[in-house]
Amino acid sequence: MLLPLAALLLTLAPANADAGSTVRDSLTYYYARQDTSGVERLYRTRARTREDRLLCLYRLYPMTLDERYLADIPSEEGVRSARELALISALWAYRAAAGPAWRLPIDGRRSERILDAALARDPTEPYALLVKGQGLFYKPRVFGGDVGAARRTFEQLRQRVGTRGVPGIHPFEAEVWIWMAVRRQDGDAGARLQRRLLAQNPPRIFRQFLIDPP
Repeated sequence: MLLPLAALLLTLAPANADAGSTVRDSLTYYYARQDTSGVERLYRTRARTREDRLLCLYRLYPMTLDERYLADIPSEEGVRSARELALISALWAYRAAAGPAWRLPIDGRRSERILDAALARDPTEPYALLVKGQGLFYKPRVFGGDVGAARRTFEQLRQRVGTRGVPGIHPFEAEVWIWMAVRRQDGDAGARLQRRLLAQNPPRIFRQFLIDPP
């Protein structure tokens, strides 16, 4: 079921989203608006906890492709939060993709091991589901990729995001990732779903995603 536009707008903050607010209050707003400078400002001035810093870094690297954001990934040792483990896993996956080919299996296996730890702690953690689904979607089948499993994972994510607010994840994000999987499985079904999603006037970053998918 597609998410009504009114429900999407409830997750967006006011225009002065970072004025006296926290990363949790503002990250979704800036990310959905594709406002890189807003996310960077949150990272520099508001990200005081490890989770806040990880939430910002998870968004900043794909928004900027600036490898400086991957230069000092926190250690996973002693981390007990499933969310933080999932975000650390994602940063290692970014580094694996951005780095030299010889580093890919090393950094990729580290990312997978950390994600497994996150899922073991909480298999319903939204960021763990998002990172897991992206991995299943992008990996070649010979290395464990599975578009059907990715779609089911993104559908789980939609349920979790729909029942509680998750800092940094707009509800439309799950819809777009589901579309990505549908599109790969069935081009005609993907085109129909794309038209329905675009008709909801999605936030800027998700509209861009639908028009020019990565």
